[in-house]
Amino acid sequence: MNCYEEFALYYDELMDDVDYEGWFLYIKDIFTRSDIEPKEVLEMACGTGNLTYYLCKEGYNVTGFDMSEEMLSIAYNKLLHFKNLKLLKQNMNDFKMSKRFDSIVSICDSINYILNKDELLKIFKNVYEHLKEDGLFIFDINSYYKLSEIIGDNTFVEDRDDIYYVWQNYFDKASSLAQFNLDFFIKDEDGSYMRFDEEHIERAYQIEEIESILKDAGFKGIKKYEAFTFNTPKNNSERINFVARK
Repeated sequence: MNCYEEFALYYDELMDDVDYEGWFLYIKDIFTRSDIEPKEVLEMACGTGNLTYYLCKEGYNVTGFDMSEEMLSIAYNKLLHFKNLKLLKQNMNDFKMSKRFDSIVSICDSINYILNKDELLKIFKNVYEHLKEDGLFIFDINSYYKLSEIIGDNTFVEDRDDIYYVWQNYFDKASSLAQFNLDFFIKDEDGSYMRFDEEHIERAYQIEEIESILKDAGFKGIKKYEAFTFNTPKNNSERINFVARK
């Protein structure tokens, strides 16, 4: 079993503080405010299907994709009773679908994992091509402030009943890249601990950079909010939500 398989097994437990239902309700509010009633929704980087569950439950025809077979396997077992769902193994960088969508969504700062502006433009153009006319692209990012100041070069430790982990971070201002090194210690039934490591890299984007790339991809009516609100982002906003229309 490789590290990514192990991480997938514990992903939901590590993310148990995320209010996915609240996130879904926020997206639903965006639909209402944007005057659309989507039928076909594509979720990029759907992971283990936590937002996917609420999208399906609402009755949308949902297509979800992720690059991790392990994540998709967990999502499939969690969501197999939904008949309005299709799960696919694809990559954000070059996904291809046979139909167009009323909305494409991506949550949990998946966009920050795209480290190159040219690659991000390519992805945004692909999203644009997969949307129906007047369709909405909804996504969020970790803000530059959060990645550079809150996470920055800091180290965090969390001790749970069965999981202990150390999260060491390094931020490089020259490249705007944030590196996360995570060491996990998982308690076995016999009281011993299994260790595995994860390394993640996110790029810190300024709001203006994202907006410019969206425009270059053809999007219009671009809106930026402090996440989970409809307020204008502040200098110390930690998560920014974008809404862009084809």
